[in-house]
Amino acid sequence: MSTIVIQTFLTLDGVMQAPGGPEEDTSGNFTHGGWHAPHFDEALGEAVGGWTAGAEGLLLGRRTYDIFAAHWPRVPQDHPDVEVARILNSLPKYVASRTRTSLEWQNSTLLGDDVPAAVAKLREQPGGEIHVIGSGDLAQTLIRHDLVDEYRLTIAPVVLGSGRRLFAEGAVPTGLKLVESSTTPAGVLVCVYRRSGEVGYGSFALEN
Repeated sequence: MSTIVIQTFLTLDGVMQAPGGPEEDTSGNFTHGGWHAPHFDEALGEAVGGWTAGAEGLLLGRRTYDIFAAHWPRVPQDHPDVEVARILNSLPKYVASRTRTSLEWQNSTLLGDDVPAAVAKLREQPGGEIHVIGSGDLAQTLIRHDLVDEYRLTIAPVVLGSGRRLFAEGAVPTGLKLVESSTTPAGVLVCVYRRSGEVGYGSFALEN
């Protein structure tokens, strides 16, 4: 059985939209694009690079796919990110899109109309980690259908108050266990959460 991993940058108030640049995703009149870039230091690069190196496939929404497909195949051999580019270019990529009919980036496959069913089938197959990077709409679809096994989150010391959030209305209540955590010199929390079963409930009320 494969493991579905959501890997994403977040603000302290849970926003995941457009961490990398002002024009990355302006949908919903979002004006805070690039909020994560000032906090990306060497330690965070090593953590994210280690996560990516362990992936055996990528699950991507159309917008993230278009951004990646325009960037990673063009990284030159003398660029510091050439190893990440090599990994991403070589991995199988499964793409959720209502508008795309073909995909030009190598090793890319469209998931079809029933994305949850397609991902559930991928998850049932023997294999390792399949990573969802960015891809906010796809991530929320998988969360609503209880198809996520692990979350790898980098939480920047920023509050935006608007923008697409990772956990929206309709998420399936799920218990999680924090299995790894660290803090970078730039103040970013690097956390790994794994499914732990049902949500537990209790009460702080005084007993009679």
